[in-house]
Amino acid sequence: MKGVKKTGRPARGRDTQATILTQAAQALGEVLGFGYPADAVLSRFFREHHALGRRDRALIAESVYGVLRRLRWLHRLTGGGAVPRQLLLAWLARGEGWPLHRFEGMVTDSERGWIEALKAIDLSGGSLAERADLPDWLCERLLATHDEEGLLRLAQSLNQPAPLDLRVNVLKLNRDAALARLRDDGLDAVPCSWSPHGIRLMGKPALQKHPLFLDGSVEVQDEGSQILGFLVQPKQGEFIVDFCAGAGGKTLQLGAMMRSSGRLYALDVAEKRLARLRPRMARAGLSNVHPILIAHERDARLKRLAGKADRVLVDAPCSGLGTLRRNPDLKWRQTPVAIDEMVSRQRAILEAAAKLVRPGGRLVYATCSLLGEENDDVVDAFLAEHPEFVSVSAEDILVRQGIAPGTGERLRLSPLAHGTDGFFAAALMREN
Repeated sequence: MKGVKKTGRPARGRDTQATILTQAAQALGEVLGFGYPADAVLSRFFREHHALGRRDRALIAESVYGVLRRLRWLHRLTGGGAVPRQLLLAWLARGEGWPLHRFEGMVTDSERGWIEALKAIDLSGGSLAERADLPDWLCERLLATHDEEGLLRLAQSLNQPAPLDLRVNVLKLNRDAALARLRDDGLDAVPCSWSPHGIRLMGKPALQKHPLFLDGSVEVQDEGSQILGFLVQPKQGEFIVDFCAGAGGKTLQLGAMMRSSGRLYALDVAEKRLARLRPRMARAGLSNVHPILIAHERDARLKRLAGKADRVLVDAPCSGLGTLRRNPDLKWRQTPVAIDEMVSRQRAILEAAAKLVRPGGRLVYATCSLLGEENDDVVDAFLAEHPEFVSVSAEDILVRQGIAPGTGERLRLSPLAHGTDGFFAAALMREN
């Protein structure tokens, strides 16, 4: 229109960007309280700011998670004591590499000068924990199983955003058909490297309204999590127990591998999690799953299942430190005391779950932790007290199914070596 300057529209864009920057700093401040998981805090923030568009939400979420991943580095960069807005600006300037001109119209003159000075700071050196972006205690514990170079490379892999993995529901279609459909719909989809049922999507497409997701043909599930199902290796017609089922991602996988035959008990202590499983079961076309709410691992209702299960999966509650690509706040929210308490609980759960395994049956203990005290130490202590159980090679079980991640006697997956979340699992057999 006549009389309207061409610079008007970009100026308004800067105003909008400045507003989004302010909202991102507000969201970051709420997350950095560390009272609740970051994803839950962001979900609430977006509900309260429902006018935000999809692109703006993505920018806010990615910026918040970027700060969480590199929080220790950012504190060192800013000299400590930085407020959330400063941490956010530091991340955009140094982490994302925004040039100075990109901040024009979005920050004050004093902030611009601060950013300019920040760009000149040399952060070479520093302690191992600082270079790894880990708290001191976690760095110390990981050094029990990694040398310094290996720990740094692992930490760098954990600081990368996780890809989006899908599991194909083999009750409904095969992977090739699912890949073809997704590609036809314009999605960049490739087969996962290890899981025969896995598909990896490039980017972060919205899947909630895709027909394959709506009809239960695919489920979102990390490739590493899928491999645990193959370690359980359920057969049609068997009696299987998923001892810590949660919302049921692995339960659905096991049920599909059983072709919806036999009996699959999904146990959990949280009624809300089991409630979320029921509609997913229906969508997946499973009729062999039986969700059971238990009060704790000593619940009397478990007695009727004692010694009957062909296979029991214990995906134990854990620190979740193998999922830092998705949940970077965990490295700042977890504590050594909480880990020690978790180990006691893991040992009690494994003890209880073992009672359900029949002679000749298989018990799989798994976590998404990287710490030896939650993994090998728990299994070794259990085997020392239960001579009726023996270790079975996880690698042999998987190789027979055409899966060869090369992890040895016990399964150890990591984003560095396998491109998956960090997982540990041990397969045990009850001999008598």
